[in-house]
Amino acid sequence: MIVYLHGFCSAPASLKATALRARMAERGLAERFWCEQLPVSPRAAVALAEQAIRRSLAAGRQPTVVGSSLGGYYATWLAERHGLRAVLVNPAVVAPLSLERYLGPQANLYTGERFTFERRHIDETRALEVPRISRPQRYWLLVETGDEVLDYRHAVEKYAGARQTVLDGGDHGFSRWNDYLDAVIEFAGADTTADR
Repeated sequence: MIVYLHGFCSAPASLKATALRARMAERGLAERFWCEQLPVSPRAAVALAEQAIRRSLAAGRQPTVVGSSLGGYYATWLAERHGLRAVLVNPAVVAPLSLERYLGPQANLYTGERFTFERRHIDETRALEVPRISRPQRYWLLVETGDEVLDYRHAVEKYAGARQTVLDGGDHGFSRWNDYLDAVIEFAGADTTADR
């Protein structure tokens, strides 16, 4: 089971979520993909993801969290809290700091929904910080050095010891995502009968 967490101002209609959903459907795994619109509140976002994790575990399927940008920050907290594997795509490693510039009115890039990002949201983000990952072997980091939003080197340092794919060039959207869809599905164990 893959629990996919999109980034800030993003949505299930994002290019990465859509591509992974479509690839899993092609492989007959559509029911093993979860991605819903995450609330603006980080506390509410992880609570929603935890509901999906609990349902997956109750069904006998070991979930893997896949997170992009801010979703990668959430995925790290969830992986540590629940002992899960995680795939992190250009993750927001220093989210409480990098989100400061977004305080105030915002609009979702895909839905157009308008919302206000507040100081309390940054405080909630800070409460989800993982100072150090406990089991690097559970993680796979995918970053592109051309990320124009986040410094990829922060992620390389944070996830030292984890499987790392560091690609020259690219952008924050991770331009070569489609090249890794099958590998992500396999890492997640979503293609096995009982999942891992």
